[in-house]
Amino acid sequence: MTTDARIHVHHVTRVEGHGDIIAEIADGVLKQARFAIVEAPRFFEGFLRGQLYSDVTHVASRICGICACSHKCAALKATEVALDVTISPQTDLLRRLCFHGEVLSSHLLHIYFLAAPDFLGLPSVMPLIAGAPDLVKRAMRLKNIGYDLAALVAGRHTHPIAMAVGGFTFVHDPKDMLAMRERLVDIREDLTASVELFATVELPDFERPTEYVSLKHPDRYAFYDGDVFSSDGHRLPVRRYREAVTEHVVPHSTAKHARWNRPEYMVGALARFNNNYEQLHPAAQAVAERLGMDPPVHNPFAITVAQLIECVHCVEDAIELIDEVVGRGIDPAQQQVEVRPRAGQGVGAVEAPRGILFHEYEYDEDGRCLSANHVIPTAQNLANLEADMREFVPHIAGESTDRITHLLEMLVRAYDPCISCSAHMVRLPHG
Repeated sequence: MTTDARIHVHHVTRVEGHGDIIAEIADGVLKQARFAIVEAPRFFEGFLRGQLYSDVTHVASRICGICACSHKCAALKATEVALDVTISPQTDLLRRLCFHGEVLSSHLLHIYFLAAPDFLGLPSVMPLIAGAPDLVKRAMRLKNIGYDLAALVAGRHTHPIAMAVGGFTFVHDPKDMLAMRERLVDIREDLTASVELFATVELPDFERPTEYVSLKHPDRYAFYDGDVFSSDGHRLPVRRYREAVTEHVVPHSTAKHARWNRPEYMVGALARFNNNYEQLHPAAQAVAERLGMDPPVHNPFAITVAQLIECVHCVEDAIELIDEVVGRGIDPAQQQVEVRPRAGQGVGAVEAPRGILFHEYEYDEDGRCLSANHVIPTAQNLANLEADMREFVPHIAGESTDRITHLLEMLVRAYDPCISCSAHMVRLPHG
């Protein structure tokens, strides 16, 4: 039994951004356990004020280089509500297709390059380059197809340029779509190998039930649209998100924490899996069964497994979306609808890879931004992560200090935090 331990991991590795793990055990009792976000605050909400609506949506995608499509789509949806713009069914299908590309690229980055070394007992992915080059090549193929799918639809993945308020700036070529469909069919083999790899992985033995929050759609597994849904039985339209998400400042973090019905909640792949399992593609449900994922799953280390299940869903659904888009025929007249500036306010929500993401904007009659608010998935997860840490440490207190430190790092990495996104604007007093 470790009776005394002081743990301070200054900048956890293999995560995006900078965060510190701080934990203390004294006389066998846990005194503190927290994850401190030490990134400098982001000022997007401030410098978007005064920008024209078309520039707001482009700048908003720069909030994150990993989740750029998510931020772009959330900004587009909020702006289109504010300006009373209704996109075409074709645009809706294409944006949903783009989303699958982003989820694939982000999830596979985490699964193979950030989380897998923990499960394989390695310090990083680098030893695999020499020891298991075929595995690394597989990881790269899988990750690249996500990037390429997003780029096919949105012009490029990182800070997409072709998605605009009201539609797209170019007409998609059916031949390119069908070529991508072939690649998606071929990539199934790599996904199957990935599933078999994770079937051999043993997760740390830890469970803590919590509130799971995600979008929920009546007809499909929700990534691009839906209502705000809680596993505690509450459901709200997106425009009322402030009734669900209560943000609050904590002294040890430049990112706010959030709560809804409980002091904390989880968003992301495991929350979506628990809330929307029945809407997963049958192939993804079969993978869940193969990996022993029977919802509800309360082990936060299983977030990575839920991501892999979602990858299977995204590939299969992307194939079906391409079939639908090409089968309908790509109509240039549906690529862009008319947009006229007007005064208005709107909220947009999507399921970024790491969880539900909200953008809210108010515009004046000239279409210039009066105010902006962004609620980021990682920030929403932070209180839940800390609650997991507080309950997990007593379970592992019998381990050495080094082992406790490593397991806490694994727990943080399991959440796949995007820390730079989560740092919120600071409001400074006048005078």
